Amino acid sequence: MPPPTSLYVARRKAERIDAPLVSLIVPVFNEEEVIEQFLDVVGNILAREGLAHEFVFIDDGSRDRTAAILSERLSTGLPGCLIGLSRNFGKEAALTAGLDHANGDVAIVLDADLQDPPELIPQMIEGWRAGYDVVYGLRVDRTSDSAVKRGSASAFYRLFNRLSNIDLPANAGDFRLIDRRVIEALRDLPERNRFMKGLFAWVGFSAMALPYERPARAAGTTKWNYWKLWNFALDGLTGFSTVPLRVWFYCGAGIATLAFAYALYLVLRTLLFGADMPGYASTMTAILFFSGIQLLSIGIVGEYVARLFNETKQRPIYLVRDVIAGASARKQADKSDGDADA
Repeated sequence: MPPPTSLYVARRKAERIDAPLVSLIVPVFNEEEVIEQFLDVVGNILAREGLAHEFVFIDDGSRDRTAAILSERLSTGLPGCLIGLSRNFGKEAALTAGLDHANGDVAIVLDADLQDPPELIPQMIEGWRAGYDVVYGLRVDRTSDSAVKRGSASAFYRLFNRLSNIDLPANAGDFRLIDRRVIEALRDLPERNRFMKGLFAWVGFSAMALPYERPARAAGTTKWNYWKLWNFALDGLTGFSTVPLRVWFYCGAGIATLAFAYALYLVLRTLLFGADMPGYASTMTAILFFSGIQLLSIGIVGEYVARLFNETKQRPIYLVRDVIAGASARKQADKSDGDADA
């Protein structure tokens, strides 16, 4: 008998439609150097495959001509819309906005820098037609990244999977196809401190990996630096694991046990052999050690308290400044179906 997942995939395969509407969710932030090339490359692939599609661009507070270029292309027939956020809320909030405004039967999340190869879109669609609800890109070659970034990413994935109760595929980014059922599930997650890779894994559903070699950026520069990556990793760990808090509980219990045992030893030694002159070095070492442990543990607790503080304020994840609509992808798809029937 096949495993339950295979039965589910087979059932979902039978439910798939032949011509899904594909929503391409593309967060952009100061991408004027590459956005025209991105539109040309992706447009050619979609036209060749004959896929009904819409673009959902999320302008995350760009200060260059990115929004102007996209507005012009939308006004000349590009299907989709441009969601302009009121300021830079970060990529996780931009992805959330894209999911909220996607109308497609499936959505494909990809970056505008062409490091997420659009050539894989047809294979993702085939994976969806085979019954999978999620088809995620798995980076097997990251030579375009620095050695420090590759090493830190590998360490993060290992640590995350050890500490959390979900399985986050190593080297799987945001580049993925998700079914409408998954989109609706993600919309039901209102948390403010968002780590989208973790949320994609948390909702579950049947998933298929699609290996690819990650190229270098087609143009422009990355908007990530090591400080942002560190905070991003911290959000991921604290958002999906309470192990750091539990570790300090056990550390505190262990240190308290050792301290009690040492105090008992000092009392017995004094009663049996009399008191001796305490050493300054050992006293200062003990004070500094335990003070450091206390500050570190308070800092860990503070990270969780800060996230509780953000959640209790109930502020929206993002604010929309304006929405610029292009051609209607759904109407175009219906018209194409009508022409084919005729």
